[in-house]
Amino acid sequence: MNSTQLARLVIDELIRHGVREAVAAPGSRSAPLALALHAADSSGRLRLHVRVDERTAGFLALGLARGSRTPVPVVTTSGSAVAHLHPAVLEAHHSGVPVVVLSADRPAALRDTGANQTTDQARLFGGAVRLQADVPAGDPAAPQAWRALVSRAVAAATGALSADPGPVHLNLCFAEP
Repeated sequence: MNSTQLARLVIDELIRHGVREAVAAPGSRSAPLALALHAADSSGRLRLHVRVDERTAGFLALGLARGSRTPVPVVTTSGSAVAHLHPAVLEAHHSGVPVVVLSADRPAALRDTGANQTTDQARLFGGAVRLQADVPAGDPAAPQAWRALVSRAVAAATGALSADPGPVHLNLCFAEP
């Protein structure tokens, strides 16, 4: 599966679990996720909110999730963009609000190579998230593994796993933007 197909799979699985609103602060690395969200919005499967500022996107996702009491994903590109979500993630943590952070990242083999924006974003939120996963690119088992991971993430975000709802973080590695 290529990056676009895997992004569609993740968004489809979120919709299958009741997601009806999503927020994106798109960038080149997150293009597959942005395109999948746009397709879902165009077909009426969810409502997409696009913001150019990641802090604004994070707080919009927080407000939508708080108001609906359902998980709301927020999509960012790689690098410092993910860090701009930190204030909203902390608020979601303390308030028990199910925000689903979907950060796009490069594959592990392309990290720590001196390229710009190669932040270690997989563990950026520390203990503020109920579940965090660094999802590798190019795994032949990716479709089934990514579906199962999205299911676990939604369960963790809603408190179904621990009776403690709150934010989750899936760092999705794409071989190509």
